[in-house]
Formats: sequence, C-alpha cells, structure tokens
Amino acid sequence: MNVDIADLLNKTGSVYKLVILASRRAIELSEGAAKLVDAPPEAKVTNVAIQEIAEGKISYKVKEAK
Repeated sequence: MNVDIADLLNKTGSVYKLVILASRRAIELSEGAAKLVDAPPEAKVTNVAIQEIAEGKISYKVKEAK
C-alpha cells in the first residue's frame, strides 16, 4: 500500500481528524465490518482503513455543539 500523506490530510483537514477517522474505521473492521476496498485477507485493518480514506470511500461528519 502506497498512500500519500498529503492526500490524506487534504481529505480530512488535519492530522487529528485523520487519526480519529482511521482508528474508528479500523475498530469497525476488526469487529467484522465489510471492507470497502480490494485488499488481501491478511491486510492489517489500519492499512485497510487508510486505503479507504485515500480512495474517498469513508468520510466524517462534524456534530454541532449544543
């Protein structure tokens, strides 16, 4: 897997958002969620999550403060 960090930062807006998004998606994948990209079965869930972000398959929504 070869992903450009600048591309990932453009998709998320900050390193913090990137880390949170990737970690939450990795947890979902480890709990059995379907992969949204073609990846070998032995691929680590963190790598799959990063690849999904890079390909624009997942994104985030900011909740409004109350």
